[in-house]
Amino acid sequence: PMSKAVKEKRVKVVPVWMGILAFLLAFGAGIVSKTAVKPAWSKEYSVQWSDALGTLKADLPYGEGAANRFDLYLPAARSKASCGLVVYLHAGGFTMGDKADDRDMLAWLCSKGYVAAGINYTLRDEAHPEASVLTQSNEIKAAVPEVVAAAEEAGYSIDKMAVAGGSAGHCLAMIYAYRDGAEAPAPVVFTFGGVGPSSFYQEDWGVFGLDQSDEACAELFSVMAGAEITAAQVADGSYLEKVKPIAAAEWVGHNPVPTVAAYGTHDRVQPFLASLRLKSALEENQVDHKYFEFPHSGHALQNDDALSRQWMEAIEEYLDKYMPVK
Repeated sequence: PMSKAVKEKRVKVVPVWMGILAFLLAFGAGIVSKTAVKPAWSKEYSVQWSDALGTLKADLPYGEGAANRFDLYLPAARSKASCGLVVYLHAGGFTMGDKADDRDMLAWLCSKGYVAAGINYTLRDEAHPEASVLTQSNEIKAAVPEVVAAAEEAGYSIDKMAVAGGSAGHCLAMIYAYRDGAEAPAPVVFTFGGVGPSSFYQEDWGVFGLDQSDEACAELFSVMAGAEITAAQVADGSYLEKVKPIAAAEWVGHNPVPTVAAYGTHDRVQPFLASLRLKSALEENQVDHKYFEFPHSGHALQNDDALSRQWMEAIEEYLDKYMPVK
């Protein structure tokens, strides 16, 4: 066990403001992934929207907040009797981003015959300092029934759904799939995405120095969890209950949904060590999954082209397997 003197010294290594700084730095997730050079094959998974694909209903409301809006993509060339819905949530480090950022991905999903939806959520910014991963996850939970209802009002009967996203959106997608999926208005049969944080163990977050400071760890995890966490709670481990509502890996057994996920081993935004908790949870719960480790990449998954293609092919394979278009 660590002596009290050593423990006190360790707590003081990193200043408290590092916690907030770490959270703010995470906004780069969306920017980096959008500006990375895209290989030629990626065009197979990105479609420019046109009216020939179907109908786009934009900015439909699901709540009282200004950000509580979603876009619904309704495919033209398919039967409406039983449809799969794919919800894709945007990146941006929980502080920026918009559903419009994923229009090409949503158009691709719609072109495959799925009803697709992009959902905005209240971002943590100067106007909304109370926003957290927890409040954002609850907004997504509130939005999904409204998305399904809007699709059905348009004549599309939703019988299955998948939820996905990138970075912050991937985090929120996993929370919905594992934590809330059992209560979804249609069975959640698949979740996919990349580089979304799924667990919050202090020792895994060394990329921000949180493993060296209980105070900095408490500060960051308080912001993310939307709950007051003290350095003492970090020291005794009781903080884990406070972060559990946003720790997707802790909920895998609650609703073990088939999963395809990818992480970069050199990620400096979402610590790679944290992603191994998700991998273990999927294995321990015998979930049908494919977990990709990109050995030369960071948060943008930019340096492992062959693996990137395999990852996207796996996503398509699982969509065909669990949500075949009839």
